[in-house]
Amino acid sequence: MKLILCVRPIMLPSLPLLLILSLGAASSNAQTVLPNFADLVEHNVPTIVEISTLRNVEARRPFNDRELEELLRRLNPGDTPDLDIEGIPEQRRRGAVGSGFLISADGYVLTNNHVVAGADEIAVHLNDRRVFDAEVIGLDEPSDLALLKLEASDLPYVEFGDSDAVRVGDWVLAIGSPFGLEFSAAAGIVSAKGRSVPGGSTYNYMSFIQTDVAINQGNSGGPLFNLDGEVIGINSQILSSTGASNGISFSIPSNVAMNVVAQLRESGVVARGLLGVRMREVDYALAEIFEMERPRGAFIDEVQADSPAQAAGILDEDIILEFNGHQIDYYTDLPFYVGQYRPGTRADVLIFRNGELDTLKVELGSSPTNTVAQMEPQVTKERRNRLGFRVTKLSSEPQQVAGIRGVRIVELNDGPGKEAGLVVGDVIVALDRQEIASPEDFAAISDQLPESGFVSVRIIREGQGTTRALELSR
Repeated sequence: MKLILCVRPIMLPSLPLLLILSLGAASSNAQTVLPNFADLVEHNVPTIVEISTLRNVEARRPFNDRELEELLRRLNPGDTPDLDIEGIPEQRRRGAVGSGFLISADGYVLTNNHVVAGADEIAVHLNDRRVFDAEVIGLDEPSDLALLKLEASDLPYVEFGDSDAVRVGDWVLAIGSPFGLEFSAAAGIVSAKGRSVPGGSTYNYMSFIQTDVAINQGNSGGPLFNLDGEVIGINSQILSSTGASNGISFSIPSNVAMNVVAQLRESGVVARGLLGVRMREVDYALAEIFEMERPRGAFIDEVQADSPAQAAGILDEDIILEFNGHQIDYYTDLPFYVGQYRPGTRADVLIFRNGELDTLKVELGSSPTNTVAQMEPQVTKERRNRLGFRVTKLSSEPQQVAGIRGVRIVELNDGPGKEAGLVVGDVIVALDRQEIASPEDFAAISDQLPESGFVSVRIIREGQGTTRALELSR
């Protein structure tokens, strides 16, 4: 028996006609899907400000007084000019530009801490071309936020939105002064949430919103709007190999900012709670060992002695799944949420222990970061060693909160350290496989290193430990 198939030819439009139909459909969809930001920009531009700062910095003379005098004698043989050494300025002024925005009709302005920290003069330029000298109400380095005040009234201001409601893929718009180009708008989407980025506190209190909005130098401190015209983020950082936008930018969530603003207006400082645990990620192996359905939560490596966690009954090897109703998917979520509450707050902690869930109540202590901003770094005075970097005593924050002992790199020059990929801010916890607890330990071990060959250095960077090899040479 033979099976005969009848194939009927299907008439297709010519290729040009298909292309026209396709482009027509795409154009129609674009008109109905893509947002128009014109009204949002027009409504909110009056609330945006440009912030210019001036800092007095020490001017470096190319020669000291004696060298300058000798040089002039050589240039003018037989004629010794009268030198006005005192007339040479010892300071010069350095300017910088950032962004910010009005958050109240009576002149409160929000921006980044790094935009205004250390400035001797701060000028705020409004969209209507008025310029005001700004008073610093408070600075908060852990969140990189600063609150300023202008002597003005009846000003337009933004409305805050709920950053927790933001979804990956949402459209967002930034307005600021990239490279000093005031009141520039740039649009994009939310790329990710809950990001931790380099350069933060050892006890990571920040969980950024990542976007692909074109953020550049000068955008720092400006607002990130949702399509409803509400501020859901404050533009803070970018990841870039060139210093310009690579399409990866990070914004401080608005819910964090509102908490910081409330405390800065109230007291000029921000107080954060302390749980008192050393923790790490729950990976696949730990999840299997402790019979969890999937890896999640914060694994407690160690409960600090006399800490709020110990008082609440949290134990080593507990896994924290929720903190005060906030789900903990990654261990970095825990310090972020703890930091949103003030010392003395009573919170519920959901833990996983021995295959069962249990809820404990904890009263938060006071984080060392509440005072660490006022501490001056104590750089070691020993000569620069042949490793090519200098170190300082580790502050109380990582020692008390993260349970880390070591020293922090504060200056890096050409040498084995730079060649091994070390950077300023790295915490050295061991050198040549010997633990380091102080700058004195570091100096003593450094003096005993061999003249040549390789030695190991164990560092902590952004909460992650790694070992590098230092190549020593004569």
